[in-house]
Amino acid sequence: MTYILAIDQGTTSTRSIIFDKNLRVVQSSQKEITQYFPKPGWVEHDPEEIFDTVIDTVKDVINKTGITVNEIVSIGITNQRETTIIWDALSGKTLSRAIVWQDRRTNEYCKELRSKSYEQFFQEKTGLLIDPYFSATKLKWLLDKYDPDREKSRKGELKFGTIDSFLIWRLSKGSSHVSDITNASRTMMFNIKDQDWDIEILNLLDIPVNILPEVKECADEFGTVSSDFLGTPIPINGVAGDQQAATIGQACFEKGMIKSTYGTGCFALMNIGNQIVYSKNKLLTTIAYKIEGELAFALEGSIFIAGAVVQWLRDSIKIIGEAKEVGLLAKKAKDQKIYFVPAFTGLGAPYWDSEARGAIFGLLRDTGREEIALAALESIGFQTRDLLEAMRKDLLGLDIQKIKLRVDGGMTQSIETMQILADLSGVEINIPETQESTAKGVAWLAGMKQGLYSKKEDYSKDWKVMKTFSPNISSQEKEIKYSGWVDAVNKTRKSN
Repeated sequence: MTYILAIDQGTTSTRSIIFDKNLRVVQSSQKEITQYFPKPGWVEHDPEEIFDTVIDTVKDVINKTGITVNEIVSIGITNQRETTIIWDALSGKTLSRAIVWQDRRTNEYCKELRSKSYEQFFQEKTGLLIDPYFSATKLKWLLDKYDPDREKSRKGELKFGTIDSFLIWRLSKGSSHVSDITNASRTMMFNIKDQDWDIEILNLLDIPVNILPEVKECADEFGTVSSDFLGTPIPINGVAGDQQAATIGQACFEKGMIKSTYGTGCFALMNIGNQIVYSKNKLLTTIAYKIEGELAFALEGSIFIAGAVVQWLRDSIKIIGEAKEVGLLAKKAKDQKIYFVPAFTGLGAPYWDSEARGAIFGLLRDTGREEIALAALESIGFQTRDLLEAMRKDLLGLDIQKIKLRVDGGMTQSIETMQILADLSGVEINIPETQESTAKGVAWLAGMKQGLYSKKEDYSKDWKVMKTFSPNISSQEKEIKYSGWVDAVNKTRKSN
């Protein structure tokens, strides 16, 4: 038999999934990773723990499946993007914990760059906005602390990588220092026009190019897992950042197709084809994929708090015991026009306001758990509408009513949440037959490089809808609700 192993290293856990030749899930293994919050706004992971969870879940899923390692023809890796690691090139030891994508420690430096009018400079080169979210200022912070004169970096004694690059380095026993083009495009150092590291940006931030990995296509020769780990060498042939991997897994290969992933946060990507479109509405222009020489760009909207709002209801104010209770609770809510803006860490797209703070508006004397639960779920639908409106403005002629949004992530298991999403966004919601969109995306990339699969068109034909949710409220009611949301958001923003 022939199998493909997908490693999905996420923000809260590491998962390893075995796919058969037909890209059906055979077995999976998952292990949570520790979250560290050493200071307000700081978020860190232990790279050693991350690597250990990769090895543990890989061995566990192989044992549970009962296959031999020799039957695994290729490995695909997908990962939390932007999270930044530096390590010693000789020993392979990391110099510090990883700075996670959610970390805001470089906010003041980003403000300084914006005050010096560098916003357009960065957007034209990288497609991104200046924000602590991305790797560039995280890397500068680490180098300022651990290599202030940059001597080690220039000599090649230090290496930088996002999670994919770090894992490949470790798995290959230091023989491959590489990344893929989607992960590189999230660093704020990669020129998406030239498809290479941007020397002007590196000079501005004082980041030596020697520290950066070689950038490859999504389906490529990334290196080989050392036989020391599994007893036999296995090639790594597919790599993509988690949101781009989900875009591939959802078969969004045509211009105008959109996927949206609902996990801790929400990330919506629209394929915009092979021409760069710079957003005028604070969306990100990023690389969707590069496969067999074909490059596709995407407009991306990032929402910081989606599923995390349910965790907040459970863990902080304790109005639910388990996340799965929230939908049933929300169904019992009275119509009180309550708005919950979950700006716990500021607002992402299309606002990018780090000063905004969470708030609940419209509370009445008889407001209870049910109404707050409903408002929390509605915030996810409203924020998705925000992203779709920004996409519509950037791509004149885009008819939102005709969009079929392909969704994935843990929140898609809630029927109530998905219906609210359809109602408030005003679009049809499609849940795929295979829930493992992210892992499936890199499994397909890895298998394609090994010759198991051929065209994107064939993969697209095999993509199937499991369940559809259509808008169930009138257009007038939808617009009234959305107008109230916009007012609520504006009240949370200090800049307004």
